[in-house]
Amino acid sequence: MREISPDLVDSPRLVVSMRGIGKSFLGMRVLSGVDLDVTAGEVHAVVGENGAGKSTLMKIISGVHAPDEGTIEIDGRPVSFRHPLDAQRAGIAIIHQEFNLLPERTVAENVFLGREPVRRGPVGGLVDRAAMEEATARLLDELGEDPFGPRDAVKRLSVAQQQIVEIVKALSVNARLVVMDEPSAALAEHEVELLHRLIGRLRERGVAVVYISHRLREVFDLADRVTVLKDGSRVTTLPIGEVTPDELIRLMVGRDLGTYFPPRSAGAGEVRLSLRGAGNHKLHDIDLELRAGEIVGIAGLQGSGRSELAKAIFGAEPFTTGEMTPSRPRSVREGVAMGIGLVTEDRKAEGLALRQSVRDNALLVARAVGAKDRHSLRDLLQRVRLSPPRQEQEVRYLSGGNQQKVVLAKWMTMAPRVLLFDEPTRGVDVGAKAAIHDLMRELANDGMAIMMISSELPELIGMSDRVVVLRDGRIAGTLPAGPSEEAVMRLAAGEAA
Repeated sequence: MREISPDLVDSPRLVVSMRGIGKSFLGMRVLSGVDLDVTAGEVHAVVGENGAGKSTLMKIISGVHAPDEGTIEIDGRPVSFRHPLDAQRAGIAIIHQEFNLLPERTVAENVFLGREPVRRGPVGGLVDRAAMEEATARLLDELGEDPFGPRDAVKRLSVAQQQIVEIVKALSVNARLVVMDEPSAALAEHEVELLHRLIGRLRERGVAVVYISHRLREVFDLADRVTVLKDGSRVTTLPIGEVTPDELIRLMVGRDLGTYFPPRSAGAGEVRLSLRGAGNHKLHDIDLELRAGEIVGIAGLQGSGRSELAKAIFGAEPFTTGEMTPSRPRSVREGVAMGIGLVTEDRKAEGLALRQSVRDNALLVARAVGAKDRHSLRDLLQRVRLSPPRQEQEVRYLSGGNQQKVVLAKWMTMAPRVLLFDEPTRGVDVGAKAAIHDLMRELANDGMAIMMISSELPELIGMSDRVVVLRDGRIAGTLPAGPSEEAVMRLAAGEAA
């Protein structure tokens, strides 16, 4: 847990002050009387369930929406933004979860997009590429990260490197305030560490940061203060040292969750799936059993083979060696026919047809294999706690948590014997996380065998009946229920457990 920066105590300088912000859409109240202050060099977390008003408040700060009520001051001066460019000129930059970058262009071209420096030429002004690249290189150097250059194409960069480009864009316009919306959602563990270092450098430069995240560990690691929103209103603002994770969850959801995770299984049942010496071009000598009533957690660093294991069991990237009982699927269709389901890591790209309805998405698998859905769809949507359970609504308009619940309903129509989860709660709020965790345990208690991959170690440890750790495509070790994070990381990193 971070201590409050002494600078915030001794001589706080307000960068942004929002007072009494209200906003409605089509007569529906989205924000009501919200106050938010952010000071120079502060990391100020804004948390709340999906629908709490976080995104709307950030869009008002960044000039996308104008407030119906309330005032905004930048450095003590009243402002009124009519366009995002107005906010940018005032020193406000926003980094969205999905980056606004042109992949075919270079880093420098993206950093100065729409603001390209020009020099006089024989036929008029020409883009001064040398000046643009020099300025970009200087900003990269100031951040202390030099994994790529200003001439590199963005499409060749990793997600974490693209995030660096977004931060450099913010610095290039002399941003006083940088808003980060779920910045770590698509990052691996080692990339999150890079992000944290970059935020530390922004703090050192006196840049104010508004940090939106569902990952409470990050909030406590990074934030100086935290503002809680619920149902469009501000619940409270507190120094991070004056609140515990349990208290913060209670403030967000308006109820006491008691514990983060449901009780573990009383015991495992019969073997639903068995691997003996299984492998392919990425996996080697995998021995693993998945039993009815059990949740097996799969841990490992990025590139360890976690997702590849799920895809091989499912038949998407089949095993080519070893044995799998009852049989080794050679395709996804064979995997589904065997009673295996896979909740993929990227629900938008791989799990859903975003422009189709909840009903069509929930019946995707059943229709694809020509099977009749085995449950009432209405009952299934109620069981996954979809809110509201409107079958005709397009999935793209649902929150991340509700989209994930539709994915679960899609597989539950098939009543699978084995269900594989790859990052089941990525990008969903704490309330939706609790609902998904409860449902996973209910399915296990009903006799399903569950394998869960998660990069969030507290989730993996809290949900799993045992933890299997992968390293370099092999099983590095297996730990009983409730291991320490240190024990998991020692195995994942190749140290003695």
